[in-house]
Amino acid sequence: MLRRRLLIMLTLVILAVLALAAVKFASIYQQIQQFSAPPPPIAVSATTAAEQPWQSRLPAIGSLRAVQGIDLTVEAAGTVKALEFRSGERVSLNQPLLQLDSAVEQASLATEQAELALAKVEHERGKSLLERQSLSKSEYDRLTAKLQKSITRVTQLNALLERKRIVAPFAGTIGIRQVDIGDYVTSGTPVATLQDLSKLYVDFFLPEQNVPQLALGQQVRINVAAYPGEVFNAEIVAINPKVEISTRNVQVRALLANPDSKLLPGMFANLQVLLADKTKQVVVPETALTFTLYGNSLYVVTSKEQPAAANPCTSTAGQLLCWLGLAKAPAAEIPQSALVVERRFVSTGERRDGLVIIAKGLRAGEQIVTSGQLKLDNGSSVSLIADSALTMPAPATAAAN
Repeated sequence: MLRRRLLIMLTLVILAVLALAAVKFASIYQQIQQFSAPPPPIAVSATTAAEQPWQSRLPAIGSLRAVQGIDLTVEAAGTVKALEFRSGERVSLNQPLLQLDSAVEQASLATEQAELALAKVEHERGKSLLERQSLSKSEYDRLTAKLQKSITRVTQLNALLERKRIVAPFAGTIGIRQVDIGDYVTSGTPVATLQDLSKLYVDFFLPEQNVPQLALGQQVRINVAAYPGEVFNAEIVAINPKVEISTRNVQVRALLANPDSKLLPGMFANLQVLLADKTKQVVVPETALTFTLYGNSLYVVTSKEQPAAANPCTSTAGQLLCWLGLAKAPAAEIPQSALVVERRFVSTGERRDGLVIIAKGLRAGEQIVTSGQLKLDNGSSVSLIADSALTMPAPATAAAN
């Protein structure tokens, strides 16, 4: 009886030890499987390389200037008697703008006009006497010279009076006046600027190697800091027939319509000269490229077949775990497809608006990584997520007043 009890107790102890050993072995086996399992895929964003029409452009910077624009200055010295314009207003052709004091010149002109009238009378009388041979030819010549002298003097005084006033040489917008009534001004004193804003020139320079690509009539797209996001169109109207020796650049001029007078002379302009017809190019976002000293590269997403999960019940230890219910065989050995990346070096071309041309090394339709490249290496397993940087956020709704 005692021996039977001892055998039962010994059997129970052996079973308990075996159960504890099996549990411990299963725990160690699971940890080994976790360490030996492949790392989880890296979350990245991706997009598809697309082939789209691309028009090449020549970037440049330039300045705006008026087709007609001058700084009005005084030709003769004198005192400002009248100002017949307001700063910033539009003026018409030949509109009087400024008048200097010309009382002395007016008096001299009146004297010379009287002398001219007398010279004309004496010349007519001398001509009549000469026809009747009552006057010598020399005396008649003296009267003719006196008449010409009077005419010249009157013309001279009229020209001097014209220099005492300023009229608008063309229609345009006049600037802020720099003189006041009563100011004594000398020759060359600036009065105001006059600019015709209906059309503007855009002057810019391009390297000499771009000369064969330029032609009259080419379209130019212009952006200015005053109106961000707005594009103005111009047309090349002149190409300088010489290259600047100091810079090896050629000057180009484009004509820009400015009906609303939004643009002003002197503005800084970023511009792009549109070149030949559009050609299809493979383009990708700039964020997809990695720039290094060894070249530009990107990651291409490809699929790779993975073997099915191994059956743990095939080994001796696995059979024991499966018999104890601590492991189980997979339902079916079906191969699975995983996404991996391939690092590929490419040749790039022109960049514009966040896009870059891939001239060599990539085909249209291939999927490329656009974010998360720093975590990747050649052959890394990845999973795809949406790229928030490529998604425009919805505008916030304004709060009700």
